[in-house]
Amino acid sequence: MLGKAFITLALSFSVASAEPLTIVALGDSLTAGYGLPEGEGFVPQLQGWLAAQGSDALVVNAGVSGDTSAGGLARLDWSLTPETDALIVALGGNDLLRGLDPATTRSNLEAILTKAEARGLPVLLIGLPGPANFGADWKAEFDAIFPDLATRFDTLLEPNFMAGLGAEDPGAARALMQGDGIHPNAEGVKRIVAQIGPQVQALLARAGS
Repeated sequence: MLGKAFITLALSFSVASAEPLTIVALGDSLTAGYGLPEGEGFVPQLQGWLAAQGSDALVVNAGVSGDTSAGGLARLDWSLTPETDALIVALGGNDLLRGLDPATTRSNLEAILTKAEARGLPVLLIGLPGPANFGADWKAEFDAIFPDLATRFDTLLEPNFMAGLGAEDPGAARALMQGDGIHPNAEGVKRIVAQIGPQVQALLARAGS
């Protein structure tokens, strides 16, 4: 009788441990897949990339177009379900487009990371470089947010969501963007995912440790 019970318990543990890790991707339109057909946005392409690398993980799209860091913070609690094992934070793009006070962006992201830390969730923080049109001081303050918070909260860091598009050839990068010049097209997303994917693998490794 004890032997049967032990086998049942062992099988139950094996099934539970085989469940895929769940990553919540909290972001704005870049995460949501704005302007792209279903299946070609950042989250589904990332899901496919991970599967191709042999990672059995579920990526949940918690991207909302137009969201600022404040909007992300406001919906964080209900975005993080009990099944969440790790968190991607890709916010700040709309803050910089609106020229919001970098101190406000920092405070919102800090609050998000504090909540994630309290839940024991590993985080990949993804930033964007600030534009120069708000002045050198504004740009320096904004650009410092992501590496500073990554160090303070010991998160993984991808400094530039768009790094996969390449900066060496602006003409080639434009060909990877939608007509608005802000959002990547499907091929652009593919390159972004190839750049960020290894960091997500490292995030899964932290979640599974």
